[in-house]
Amino acid sequence: MASFADHFSALAARYAAYRPHYPAELTGLLADRCARHDVAWDVGCGSGQLSAALAARFSRVIATDPAQAQLDHAERHPRVEYRCAPAEASGLPDASVDLAVAAQAAHWFDWPRFVVEAGRVVRPGGVVALVTYRNALLTGLAGAQLVDYYRDIEPYWPNGRVHVNNRYRDLELPWPALAAPPIEMTATWTRDELVGYITTWSATARFVAARGEARLDELRRCLAAVWPDDEPRTVSWRLTIKLARR
Repeated sequence: MASFADHFSALAARYAAYRPHYPAELTGLLADRCARHDVAWDVGCGSGQLSAALAARFSRVIATDPAQAQLDHAERHPRVEYRCAPAEASGLPDASVDLAVAAQAAHWFDWPRFVVEAGRVVRPGGVVALVTYRNALLTGLAGAQLVDYYRDIEPYWPNGRVHVNNRYRDLELPWPALAAPPIEMTATWTRDELVGYITTWSATARFVAARGEARLDELRRCLAAVWPDDEPRTVSWRLTIKLARR
């Protein structure tokens, strides 16, 4: 297998525990755009935040990721098959899937090679989908503290983050585009769950490696001052969705 920029294997357990799951509105949109629902390919699936949800609308889901550590922590489902494989060389047969979807993953791909692979694997008339989200949104003083933390760690994101920041503007799909309505992803979390999510960010890991945990500890203290223990609050993300008909 070709080498890849592995930002998440060391964080796999936390990634599985704290990354948000995608809403039913997204899986419904993806399924509704597909004429057939035999096989979906979840590309760069991580620990399966979308994979099991796709199984509610597709007979079979093949979920691939190049990091075996991520797959080891993935959510199990009888119609989901996890495989360790890169996005650019899936090992799937030609014209074998109805949907290829990359959720919060395409910015790490070798983009030209992935486009060729998706064109090979997706059936004519099938759908290729990209989903991404930027910063988490939270109201009140806690939200302001989160904005400050995002600002401080911004220089530590890996290079692929530029595509997230510009909402995948430069990741062009060479097939006819399909319309996608705005969809919001939400999670109801305690303060500790939000901090757990923050520790899954590649930028947080790189920031801590370079400068220690003082800034993260400061964020914990600031959040604790305005957010009581065990109080659930809503965290939201605006999804960017790009769809194309193969």
